[in-house]
Amino acid sequence: MRSHWKRLRYRLEWIGLLLAAKLIPLFSRKACYHLARTAGVLLSFLDRQAYQVALSNLEVVFGARFSPRERRKIARESFQHFAQTMVDLLWSPRLTQQNFSDYIESHNLDETICDTGPERSFIIACYHYSNFEWLSLAGGFLDLKGTIISQGFKNSSLNPIFNKLREQSGHELVPRERGIIRLYKALRRKGRTALLVDLTVPPAQGAVVIDCFGLKTSVTSAHAWLHEQTRAPIIPAHCEPLPGGRYRIIFHAKVERTAEMTQRQIAQACWTSFEPYVQKNPAPWLWMYKHWRYRPAKPDRPYPFYANFSRRFEDLLQRDGVDAIEESKRW
Repeated sequence: MRSHWKRLRYRLEWIGLLLAAKLIPLFSRKACYHLARTAGVLLSFLDRQAYQVALSNLEVVFGARFSPRERRKIARESFQHFAQTMVDLLWSPRLTQQNFSDYIESHNLDETICDTGPERSFIIACYHYSNFEWLSLAGGFLDLKGTIISQGFKNSSLNPIFNKLREQSGHELVPRERGIIRLYKALRRKGRTALLVDLTVPPAQGAVVIDCFGLKTSVTSAHAWLHEQTRAPIIPAHCEPLPGGRYRIIFHAKVERTAEMTQRQIAQACWTSFEPYVQKNPAPWLWMYKHWRYRPAKPDRPYPFYANFSRRFEDLLQRDGVDAIEESKRW
């Protein structure tokens, strides 16, 4: 019986997404904006668990900087930014090589890639901030097409729809299985890739520990490993919202002096270049995600309610040495 209802639910999800993919491109930008804001508020009420995660994250990160009322407002806005990202991805067939600059502008692109070689081969380290889907699409339209790992859904029938949307500016999506090897081969051929680097990774899955708002967390080392193997420069980048449903892609300075750095220090340098933007404008980040699933045995400050002690995480901390995190901030 359970499998029957699961198949029915997956079928309904597929039908709903297919209809949305057909209808939303017919909407105006103004209509998309209001649809996303309404959907975001509804999601914050319907998904109470994720909403509580967002509030807990905001409390431990910012403490008394924001009142409870302000934290609730930021949490709702975070849902709205995520909803806007999804609505805009469905609307994105309206974007073309000719008109994308009407909706997406870039900052620091020429300065950042001027010394990446004639092939412009590099690794972009991205974050779940504002419209990260359009950051990827903009890369294709800016002639920075690359090979990207496709994050599959539990409901596999949704994957072809999302993959088609994400490939429309010229990127090649590859499955997650052996995906890092595919990225390595692409970089060896002087290609490009982009990875989202701000999600929690289990300590046993190639993770490194970084300092994120003063809290230790376990994130991917894939971008650092790829850099070590190919010497392709790492360029952090993020997307920020502008008025009128427009966006700005910020390309950060490439990570320098990596020959003297460990994988963890490289990952820390990427995060350190991005954190000030979240400090300045918190709402566009994905606060409803469990960024701190693991906590140290003896934390020096509170962690979110969902964080649990992990022996493997503790071993990772002890193996690398906590002082290395503080040292990496100087790079």
